[in-house]
Amino acid sequence: MSDSPYIFDIAGSASFEKLVIENSFEQPVLVDFWAEWCAPCKALMPLLAKITEEYRGELLLAKVNCDIEQDIVARFGIRSLPTVVLFKDGQPVDGFTGAQPESAIRELLKTHVAEPAPEAADPMEAAQALFSEGRFADAEAVLKVLLTENNEHATALILYARCLAERNELDEAEAVLNAVKGDEHKQALAGARAQLTFLRQASELPDAASLKTRLAQNADDDEACYQLAVQQLARQHYEPALDALLKLFVRNRSYADGLAHKTLLQVFDLLGNDHPLVTAYRRKLYQAIY
Repeated sequence: MSDSPYIFDIAGSASFEKLVIENSFEQPVLVDFWAEWCAPCKALMPLLAKITEEYRGELLLAKVNCDIEQDIVARFGIRSLPTVVLFKDGQPVDGFTGAQPESAIRELLKTHVAEPAPEAADPMEAAQALFSEGRFADAEAVLKVLLTENNEHATALILYARCLAERNELDEAEAVLNAVKGDEHKQALAGARAQLTFLRQASELPDAASLKTRLAQNADDDEACYQLAVQQLARQHYEPALDALLKLFVRNRSYADGLAHKTLLQVFDLLGNDHPLVTAYRRKLYQAIY
């Protein structure tokens, strides 16, 4: 007997009528015809159970032991095992015989029942994923709910500030960052503050097109190189910005009192130590220095 509310064993024709036929008017019911001696049946059964659980009540699974339920077997003309039949509105509508791969079973179900919704993600993880996809307004909405429950959630506050910064609410973003307590989020705070710095700087600089024109005329224009990198950072075009800053550092490491080096370190804080670009460019910077 299964502990799941969505999976049950059939015990007699009356049980079949109630648990399969009647239930199938509310949601589809998979019926697994199996036997104890049938090895493919035993291989298929946990797969059917797993899929059923994922539907969380939108699909049911009934198991019929063919060695015991001979009347039901005869009623539906079951000749080989395993056989799986899908019932809807009191009638068999689809099915298969023999063990099938998971993909084939899911494909069969698609026609008859809506695919299960994914499990609700942790709100913080969901917000981080939305932010990474550039869906800043959606991330902000998730974070607002989270901060209503806990207005001192440091990680949420920092990401919320970054969302505000992305829609140019820079002063409000800075106020949110100032509300973060504790020292355990120093790197994330430094990264968020770096983002604010780049956005503020970019608003006071020539646009990217003008800077690219200057560099086309003079590839060694250090000021245009640095300013274009800042514009790229403000728009989250991190790789070209890092590449330009590294080249500027190699070409003229004393430019503006080592500004290229300082900015590279700010970008490393912004992206975090685990980011692949940080790993790559930290190594390149080390090689350039030594």
